[in-house]
Order: sequence, then structure tokens, then C-alpha cells
Amino acid sequence: MEKLNKDVWVFVEQRDGKPADVSFELLSKGRKLAKNLNGNLKSVVIGHDVLALAEETFRFGAVEAIVVDHKELGHYRTMPYSRIINQLIEKEKPRVMLFGATIIGRDLAPRVASYTKSGLTADCTDLQVSDVQYLRKDYKDLLLQIRPAFGGNIIATIISPDVQTQMATVREGVMRMEPLEKHVKGKIRNIEYTPDPVDELVKLIEQHRQENKVNLKAAPIIVAGGYGMRTKANFELIRELADLLGGEVAGTRAAVDAGFINHDRQVGQTGVTVRPKLYIACAISGAIQHRAGMQEANKIIAINSDPEAPIFGVAHYGIVGDAIEIIPRFINVFKQKLR
Repeated sequence: MEKLNKDVWVFVEQRDGKPADVSFELLSKGRKLAKNLNGNLKSVVIGHDVLALAEETFRFGAVEAIVVDHKELGHYRTMPYSRIINQLIEKEKPRVMLFGATIIGRDLAPRVASYTKSGLTADCTDLQVSDVQYLRKDYKDLLLQIRPAFGGNIIATIISPDVQTQMATVREGVMRMEPLEKHVKGKIRNIEYTPDPVDELVKLIEQHRQENKVNLKAAPIIVAGGYGMRTKANFELIRELADLLGGEVAGTRAAVDAGFINHDRQVGQTGVTVRPKLYIACAISGAIQHRAGMQEANKIIAINSDPEAPIFGVAHYGIVGDAIEIIPRFINVFKQKLR
């Protein structure tokens, strides 16, 4: 009987040699999954002049870096990247393959899953390994792919019981980036790039990229508002309190849809995941999608007029009342303290 491969692979995304944070976050999570599976954590690094990046993955627990390095792979292109990973998975059949839910990851992962006939769950908020009984059959060491579903009304646990390789995409910031104090003495395995005419179906002519000017992930203090602020004018109270505290402004999807705040400041399942030292949630009910993006903050203060609001379930301190009346009191107190 063929021995089951229990390795966990992480696709390490890079642009111009600069790695995506989500790749290191996934390596940190993959390290724990590999331990639970009694397998090895391996990184898959594709690009040009990426040896240093491959070695950096050892700092997060990868015992081997599978490297495909060639000048033709310097910029991401769908066909060669997906073809390379398809061939690797067909040959070695890892138990788990993880991608970041970035523009690149969302393009690459479905193509690989389709070609290799593997299970794939998008935008997971948690990943675990467990034995599962499904349809009266026992399955050992399945990847539990956990994510909000049905508009965020439930948390779904998705499994891929009948495939060898289980795949998931995870958004940036969802998993903690946890480098090891002493990095692993890993092995670099170079795979030769063999061109294919299919690779040239799409050529990269020009590339224009604009860096996001808002970095909510790095903010130690975030003041967030929800649709309960009622108007864009009222939402200015959020900005005033954030400015006073030296923090960043954020909002819920409903606040974004209402035009109170820009999408790049949205926190939640379809926005940014944050872990600030202090998160002040103003007039936010606390739907699952929003809580998924902020519930691991060090301290959470929630202000809501509904004492049954779900946000109080994750808050360390709760204030029941109208945020539009309470926020000015906060502002006045802080102004007095800062004199």
C-alpha cells in the first residue's frame, strides 16, 4: 500500500522579489498543521533570483524550499506558474496546499485545484486538522477549512474527504505571523524550469501597481464605525476620536456601502483583518464577517445601543448607549487629559 504523503505546502508569493506577508503567515499556520499531521512543512517559491526568499522560509519552519528560478518567471503569469505547481502536486501529492487569498492566489489556486481535482475552500478564517466521521465513514487527519457562509450568518466547516490534496486560500492578516527564534536548517531543492509554448499565450507588456496608502494592519489603535452612525456627518466623530488618540479610522462593510468611509478602511471578512492594541467599535452590531476581522485585538471597547448586540460577545469593555452621544464625551475627556 502506497504511503500517504502528509506534507503541508505553502505557495510563497512574491513581487519583484518582495514576499507577501500572507505567505509567512501561512507558513506559521502550516507549521502547526504539519505537526498535527506528523508531516513536513515545505515552501514553494517561484520567481527569479529568489534564493534569499527561499532561505527566509526556514525562519518560519519550512524544512524544504522547492525553488523554480528563471528569468522568465520574474513576474507572475498564470500559465507557467499554474503548470509548474500542477506538475509538482501530481508527482508528490502533498496532503495540504495553502495559498494567500490575494489577486495572484485567487487566480492560481482554482486553476491548480481544477487540474489536480483537489478540494479548495476560499477565504478561510481558520484551519485545523481533525479525524472526521462523514456519511458513516471514518476519515483520518482531514483539513477543516473554516469560513463564514450564507452572508456571514453561520460559520461553515468544509472538508474534502475524497481527495489526497486539500487546498485553501487565506486572506492576509487572518493568521498570526510567528517566526521561530532559531530558524530551521532547511534544504533548497531546485527544480529546472522547462518552457512550454502554452506559457507564451499571455505576454506581460506593462505593469502598473499602486501601493495601498492605508495600513490598518500596523495601527496600534483603531476607531471603527458602523452603519449605526446613521450619517456621513456623524461618522466624522469617529475621525475626530481617532485623530485625538493617534489612531486609524475604520468601518464595517455596511458603513462602506453607505458611503461613510472608503473600502480600503473596511475591517472584516471582505476587508482587512487587524490585531491592534486597542479597537473601539462604535455603533457596530458585530456580524460574523466583521468580528472575523477584529476579534483578536488586545483590547476591544464596544459602544452600541442594543445590549444584545453580538459585538459585546467579543468586547472586553461594553458601553450600552447611543454612540453619537457617547463619542463626544470620550472626546471631551481625552481633550481634558491631554491639556
